Amino acid sequence: MDHADPPTNDDEYTRFFASEPAPAHLASVAAQVEAFVAHQRVVGRRTVLVTSGGTTVPLEANTVRFLDNFSAGTRGATSAEHFLEAGYAVLFLHRQYSLRPFSRHYTHTKDSIFGVLEATAEGQVQVNAEHAAFAHAVLTKHHAAMARKALLQIEFTTVVEYLYLLQAVATRMAESLGANAIYYLAAAVSDFYLPRTRLAEHKIQSAGAKGLDVRLDPVPKFLVPLVRDWAADGFVVSFKLETDPALLDSKSRAALARYGHQLVIANQLSTRKRVVYLVGHGGDAVHDRAENAARADSAPFRALQLPADLEAQGVDIESLMVPELVRMHDAWIATAATAKAADGEVSE
Repeated sequence: MDHADPPTNDDEYTRFFASEPAPAHLASVAAQVEAFVAHQRVVGRRTVLVTSGGTTVPLEANTVRFLDNFSAGTRGATSAEHFLEAGYAVLFLHRQYSLRPFSRHYTHTKDSIFGVLEATAEGQVQVNAEHAAFAHAVLTKHHAAMARKALLQIEFTTVVEYLYLLQAVATRMAESLGANAIYYLAAAVSDFYLPRTRLAEHKIQSAGAKGLDVRLDPVPKFLVPLVRDWAADGFVVSFKLETDPALLDSKSRAALARYGHQLVIANQLSTRKRVVYLVGHGGDAVHDRAENAARADSAPFRALQLPADLEAQGVDIESLMVPELVRMHDAWIATAATAKAADGEVSE
């Protein structure tokens, strides 16, 4: 495997941000994130950035048509709940209208909220007896997270919005939290986009058209600056989804070799809700991108599988994934402390 560093032509990222307009609410989001992470630092709480849902690619500036993917944000929203239960603060960067922590139990479902509520003879609405205990537990967990100021939710829609917000959030987390931050990149990010300079200003007219030819440009691989600069000292987790199981191992190791981050969570489309593969260095991960990249060939390829009996009970595989990540993060923080102590001894 080729362990050469990935291309780091900063002009690629500079051009992207220079040519694409920033979201109108970027400054507001940055201020919210600064306040949120400052609070977590004061209370000594570890924090995870969970990105979730798919990104759109508009075909018009005044958007009517756009390209999308199937992601509903299930993995991100579910993982966020488990991170909160593990004592983490969660900064949830999610696609607008995708699944969100806690409310996910009552949206995007076959029966919807109407299977949970009932009307009383007194003209009131209440949760029916079948769902009352579960609804109470979900509501209690949500209120507890908000009372602790442990959950901040930020929306995006397009791939351009996502990347601007990712940079703003990650850099502020890194500055305040260092190794106490996890970057859990579960969003399904578009690989291609249509630059603003080539967007039709208004709705593309179909009358008399014989077809529509669109040439998309590749989205810059933002794991490069994220691992190298934006998320300095943090524990970075990326995801790899494939339809061919034979590609999972090689493509996951290739991602580790290219970006030098700490973990790839690989999954096959048809089995993603019951089997995932952890591809990384675990407790042996080091705070050196080049060294992590060079060790990609030796990284274990380990399966986590949800037992059939638990799956039948409605248990999700994220309940197995998050404890493993917490254990790895423990080791990551310990190595950071050791490295910092060693640096202090050397400087003295």
